[in-house]
Amino acid sequence: MMNSQPATHTIRSHGLTISRIHMHDWLILALLLAIMGLLGLLHPFHRFIEKDMMVDLKYPMKPSTIPFWTVPLYAVLLPIAIFLAFYLRRRDVYDLHHAVLGLLFSVFITGVITEALKGAIGRPRPDFFWRCFPDGIDVYDQWGDVKCHGDIDVVGQGHKSFPSGHSSWSFAGLGFLSLYLSGKIRAFDQQGHAAKLCIVFLPLIVASLVAISRVDNYRHHWQDVCVGGLIGITMAIFCYLQFFAPPYHAKGWGPYDFFRALEESYANASNVGEVEVQQNERNNDLAMGSSVDSHMSANDLESGRC
Repeated sequence: MMNSQPATHTIRSHGLTISRIHMHDWLILALLLAIMGLLGLLHPFHRFIEKDMMVDLKYPMKPSTIPFWTVPLYAVLLPIAIFLAFYLRRRDVYDLHHAVLGLLFSVFITGVITEALKGAIGRPRPDFFWRCFPDGIDVYDQWGDVKCHGDIDVVGQGHKSFPSGHSSWSFAGLGFLSLYLSGKIRAFDQQGHAAKLCIVFLPLIVASLVAISRVDNYRHHWQDVCVGGLIGITMAIFCYLQFFAPPYHAKGWGPYDFFRALEESYANASNVGEVEVQQNERNNDLAMGSSVDSHMSANDLESGRC
């Protein structure tokens, strides 16, 4: 069985080569990170908000149950730690490299889309009233639009409700991890081991709880977290399938490049074997020829003496 063969592609033997092949991918990742940071610094669109609309935006400001600085920890670093654990077991640098690259693409593309939509749409958060009027005194201009006198950064963040960044990042990272684990444990091998699904669903449950916490903290409307989750899981699927076969596929447990490298090594070994066989046949022919020549020489000598 091919999947029972231990991988021989380590960081030391193939890591530099793989990095060079995918150098442009890493450069694109750096570009995506820069774009995401730039979009986060831009002021969002200030949507017209009249007094009647404030009825649904007067929820209290509460601290976040899941601070944003923790999102990269569980959505990026935790999956990478799991990828490393599988690498230590199989020593397959193709799997490690492509898993990390696919994960980062999933998260960074999701981040760019999320930040772009946040700034372009400018939907107010459920607690926008207290961001805009921290003293509780609401003021409106001659057209009926709000005249906020709260902290400019707090008000600006109040216009970034749709979609939820927590939700999109969580599903982008943990959704990718769920696909990765389903392939590694062969969750869809048609053997009926439904217990494997508990492992597959665990990252998705964590992502869902993070999304729910954003609604509970009155930081997002339910539509924000639903769309954010949809963006994240969609990017996770697309990015995963760039490097790995679907989890239900017979080769869904490894990256495409691993099987290509394995086939090439088998082909090279076969070619080497054929060369050795041909060389042995030539050596045998030469040995037989030498034996015949020596035998004929002996007969000639005996004929001469007679």
